[in-house]
Amino acid sequence: MLANVPVDLRRCRILGLVGTAFLAAGGESAGALPVRELLTPASPQAALGLVGAYFGLVLLIAAWLLLGRLVRSPDRRPGPRELMAVLVVWSIPLLLAPPLFSRDAYSYLAQGAMADAHMDVYAHGPALLGGPLADEVAPMWRDTGAPYGPVFLGLASALARLSRGELPAGLFGLRLVALLGVALMAAALPRLARHSGADPAAALWLGALNPLVLLHLVAGAHNDAVMLGLLGLGLVAALGRWPILGAVLVTLAALVKAPAVLGLAAIVVLRVRAGDRPVKAALTALAAAAATTVAATAVAGTGYGWIGALNTPVSSGNWALTSLLGRATAALLERLGSDLAPLAVPFWHALGIVTAVAVIGHTWLRLRPRPVYALGLSLATVAALGPAIRPWYALWGLFLIAAAAPSASVRHRVAAVTGVLALATLPSGGPADAGQLVLAVSGGALALVVLVQAHQTAQAPAAGRTA
Repeated sequence: MLANVPVDLRRCRILGLVGTAFLAAGGESAGALPVRELLTPASPQAALGLVGAYFGLVLLIAAWLLLGRLVRSPDRRPGPRELMAVLVVWSIPLLLAPPLFSRDAYSYLAQGAMADAHMDVYAHGPALLGGPLADEVAPMWRDTGAPYGPVFLGLASALARLSRGELPAGLFGLRLVALLGVALMAAALPRLARHSGADPAAALWLGALNPLVLLHLVAGAHNDAVMLGLLGLGLVAALGRWPILGAVLVTLAALVKAPAVLGLAAIVVLRVRAGDRPVKAALTALAAAAATTVAATAVAGTGYGWIGALNTPVSSGNWALTSLLGRATAALLERLGSDLAPLAVPFWHALGIVTAVAVIGHTWLRLRPRPVYALGLSLATVAALGPAIRPWYALWGLFLIAAAAPSASVRHRVAAVTGVLALATLPSGGPADAGQLVLAVSGGALALVVLVQAHQTAQAPAAGRTA
């Protein structure tokens, strides 16, 4: 349907803005609201909000796909500055919306308040904090320690102190931090794309204007935005004459969320390609990483409990590949009466980690001349084979694949995955029942009807002029 739709930058900008506006409006009754404002899914307001949110979501995806056509066109293609302006316009309605697609923002604020109160966030969950903030955390995570590094907990602690426990102020602060991370991502992408021989505009379209970025990093305020922003900035620094600064920034990214530590391998390879000896490049990166880790942990005052927190348990219903296989194997063993059933999930998780290490090793051996692309594929492997997965985890690898994709076909496949994942989670972040699925599909179908009608209306004058 979109193949024959006339497209220009203004139409894309307006269509995406309408999409995010409907998404934000729908989130006011169907989003991840504070517990005192939560509505039952069957209530008329929640039902209308869910229809509106999916109406807006499909419009946003359509605007993004049309913008991709414009980026690929030989003429009238927008430059990086114009694309960044589109990103700002599309993000505006989401800044004041409630958290969407996840309740993790409430966990961030509670953990920040705990760190600010000098509680051990790695040994205890938000239940120890008590009070209104702890009540906002999803029940399954209230007794679970934080799985994040000291850099993010330091930021969360500062936000808790500045917002004084006020929920609206704290959520807005998290959004601003996430938006800063997205801005760093957008600033890094053109430079990484030029280094990798890719189109900077195409990299921005896929890596920064991606619906997953808007839905989960901006609207969801996930700390992955900070991780990816620092990671991209570190790689850009390493491309220049600041390898130590690059290692420092990548380490800071890993001290937000651990997967970014793989970026140190890219730093080393980039320096070797620039003429450094392998041993010198590796030792320099490791020394910078160690010093940064010690300094950041001391400043945050959280201690080194984050190392043990890397084993934070995943939810029992997680739909990661290894978790699905583990649960299926456990069910089969239980039917057979085997005592090995409890070991099935840990076995598959361990096998996933071993497989990921093997795949990552092979990737770096094969793609060592293309370290940015190799790092993107490595992070995608970690997300796919890890014990837990969420739609926004796809952004770990997608961000760098967008910057270094070797062909248009790779970008097309990644875009297809994006479209599927963008529709995979309800605005409330909770599981969907049959009624909610019907409402979501209805909202998306209504958006498709509107798009078809708008296309036919736009074609009618053109047909009249031809006649």
